[in-house]
Amino acid sequence: MLVVDWLPGILATGGYLLGSVPFGVLVAKALGTVDPREAGSRNIGFTNVLRVAGKKAGFLTLAGDMGKGWVVAWLGARLLEGDVWILVVALSPVVGHLYPVFLRFRGGKGVATAMGAVTGVAPFLGLALLVVWVVTAAVWRYSSGAAVAAFVGLPFMGVISGVSWKTLAFLVAVSGMVLWRHQENVVRLWNGTERKIGHGVSDI
Repeated sequence: MLVVDWLPGILATGGYLLGSVPFGVLVAKALGTVDPREAGSRNIGFTNVLRVAGKKAGFLTLAGDMGKGWVVAWLGARLLEGDVWILVVALSPVVGHLYPVFLRFRGGKGVATAMGAVTGVAPFLGLALLVVWVVTAAVWRYSSGAAVAAFVGLPFMGVISGVSWKTLAFLVAVSGMVLWRHQENVVRLWNGTERKIGHGVSDI
């Protein structure tokens, strides 16, 4: 472990900037497909990219968004001492994805990046989170509904796993951010107007 006063700040700043990188937009441009900001839900995340730009673009976006969350959290866990700083650093790419400086602070909904960040600090919980999302999405066919179910359940999974109160606070913060960005989706789910995966607009 490195004990350097400025290292947490450097990692958190770098994490925010990496989180701000809009992989959905970059992948779409690289492949010459539709800019996700101009089609579908106009969201830069996996589901909308998958819908408007195709499977290759969608899954490259998913890998990029999850990867940036994971690598920052993993580095924080390896280079820092003290749970608080590690968790602050792990949270930084999620904040970056939600409020990216490169897109005038108009970002995605943070699901994939949050999954990556959780996996970086608590691999078992990250895997459980991903499984809940995948299974719920496969059965229910609502991307947003699966995200809500997974992140509502995340703090409870943390309690069951016996994580520290600091890690639990991190899980609650991550879940709160993701759920906040899904308010409109929750309303549509409640009203029965949310579109299913493959049948229109939904976000991740």
